[in-house]
Amino acid sequence: MMITIQKLAAMAGVSTRTLRYYDQTKLLTPAAINEAGYRLYSQQEIDRLWQILFYKERGLSLGTIKDILDDPDYDARAALTSHLKTLKEERSHLDLLIDTVEKTISERKGNLKMKNEERFEVFKQQLVDENEETYGDEIREKYGDEKIDKANQKMLKMTEAEYKQFQELGEKILTSLEQAVRDGASPEDEVGKEITSLHTQWLKMTWPASAYTKEAHQGLGEMYVADERFQAFYDKHVAGCAAFLRDSLKCWL
Repeated sequence: MMITIQKLAAMAGVSTRTLRYYDQTKLLTPAAINEAGYRLYSQQEIDRLWQILFYKERGLSLGTIKDILDDPDYDARAALTSHLKTLKEERSHLDLLIDTVEKTISERKGNLKMKNEERFEVFKQQLVDENEETYGDEIREKYGDEKIDKANQKMLKMTEAEYKQFQELGEKILTSLEQAVRDGASPEDEVGKEITSLHTQWLKMTWPASAYTKEAHQGLGEMYVADERFQAFYDKHVAGCAAFLRDSLKCWL
């Protein structure tokens, strides 16, 4: 069954002008045009429009959306499964944030007393979720589910002071790396030893004691260079930081 552009626009909550623009850019081409010159859309185009609007809601540009949907390897079912997982994670994060705000309001009314750890729970959970989303598959394959699950739990159980120290150590590692590379230092220099010490402190704040070994730590350094996402994180402002960290770990562990 075909529907007109007017009916599709009303159904989807978009304007007919938007649909005509999608047609002009080949993002959404109608199935047919009738004798009167009206665009007609089948179920296939309706499904594609839903995907377009979903990706648009996720903040993707129309050009990126077109590239995704036109990719011959695009798997709609797999994409939907991934979308659902992401949405559930976002809902969980939002629920936790709402709960924290409600408790804060209740505390200010004098109805309860919050633990300091509770105030930061939402931010720690977000950090765990972001790491899982970005690096989860790789680190779980490399180190195993049990070690990563324990590391995540250790993060979530951090006190306010521990979490602050963890954040500060991470920042100090980055600034020290960037300064060392800018200065043309060598990983064998004292600064390489200092960065290795900082990174060891930082890593042990989340890694279970049973999981930490010199070899595992050095393997993490190798992954920082081999995986372009880790490398991009460390090299964001100064190229060469990921390699400097890897080589420092090799030298001083």
